[in-house]
Amino acid sequence: MSDFVSYKFYEVAEFISEKINLKEIELKQYISTDNMLPNLGGVSVIDKLPTTARCNSFRKNDILFSNIRTYFKKVWLADFNGGCSADVLVMRSKDETVLLTQYLYLIVCSDDFINFTIATSKGAKMPRGDKSAILGYELSIPSIEKQQKAVDIYLTFNQKIQLNNETNKTLENIAQAIFKSWFIDFDPVKAKANALAQGLDATTANRHAMQAISGKTETELKELEQTNPKAFTELKTTAELFPSEIGGNGVPVGWGIKSLDEIANYQNGLALQKYRPEKGDNDFLPVVKIKQLKQGYADGEEKASADIKPECIIDNGDVIFSWSGSLVVDFWCGGKAALNQHLFKVTSNDYPKWYYYLYTCHHLDEFIRIANDKAVTMGHIKREHLSQAKCVVPSKEWFEQSHYIGYLLDKLVSNRLENNKLAQVRDTLLPKLLGGDYDTMSS
Repeated sequence: MSDFVSYKFYEVAEFISEKINLKEIELKQYISTDNMLPNLGGVSVIDKLPTTARCNSFRKNDILFSNIRTYFKKVWLADFNGGCSADVLVMRSKDETVLLTQYLYLIVCSDDFINFTIATSKGAKMPRGDKSAILGYELSIPSIEKQQKAVDIYLTFNQKIQLNNETNKTLENIAQAIFKSWFIDFDPVKAKANALAQGLDATTANRHAMQAISGKTETELKELEQTNPKAFTELKTTAELFPSEIGGNGVPVGWGIKSLDEIANYQNGLALQKYRPEKGDNDFLPVVKIKQLKQGYADGEEKASADIKPECIIDNGDVIFSWSGSLVVDFWCGGKAALNQHLFKVTSNDYPKWYYYLYTCHHLDEFIRIANDKAVTMGHIKREHLSQAKCVVPSKEWFEQSHYIGYLLDKLVSNRLENNKLAQVRDTLLPKLLGGDYDTMSS
């Protein structure tokens, strides 16, 4: 590292304290410690803006660092301009000819920097990083050319992770839209029924259902039949699965109605004290509580004995539903873990995963309303609310032949698991990149 030069943080970098009026930014442009994701996971959209008139501002390519409980590693390289809370530090290079802000981002993401902020934090209950101590942190910086090379390698992983995240948002939105069209609005069924009511034959009625499912015109359907006969046949088969009439109970003829807890089993975990491992026991599982579900990985903050009953153990791809506090439904992709009592592991022997996942999502707003009405500190729902939540159920044959929504959500889970591997490789490479090993990608 003979070509590295040592600087104090304050010599080459600075904290930015410029202000902006909150009226000048949109909800998606505001960053707080709450919507910064742990473990270098980026940011999400906050629920609402604060009531203050002004806040700190940041610009694209600035580094945002959550200064509360810095061990959560909430660090983000901004890809848009916006505003942030006071507990989010905004960092920037003083001189890009000496230190690239993006290279500073690599340093701030490093375990060495994070551990330094932990060691120098102030406060016991909610420790905050000490800005004065950070200003004295020592940086080792190579030439701009070598900085850029390290940045290019590191950000390649971030870009792939971001692309997968964006793809997953699209997959989720498509799955939700199709589910609503098929199981809430019954668009394909209504399209068939309207066509038959106009005196059209069953074949033409099915073409109308194909249009409702695909959003294509009749002309576009003909073009699809010529250019992609396989896709056309799959679309035709899917349309044929739908009935052609809405019954007196308001659902498609031949379909039934069941409660949410009839289509799936909602198994909650156990209280921690019931399955805490013995002292010195190295055979344990990390415990997943609401916090771990939201952050997407088990941090080992609490541990459970590995021999707990299987129904309280979760693994990649399982559907998890937080029924108290912050009500969340999600696919778990954080590996084998033990489930806390405030979470449900959702399974079914009779229906596919995508079906009970999306129906749980569909009822989530109502569950949140019920939880918010509870006159307790942590609002929640009861099992009776699962029984009151109704689902429209197609025939068994329908599920056997319709797999498209399942494919979308399986791809979503696959992308998340790929991101976990990419993040692991990225984090493993970081010390090597900061140490000047730029050939590490080929090793």
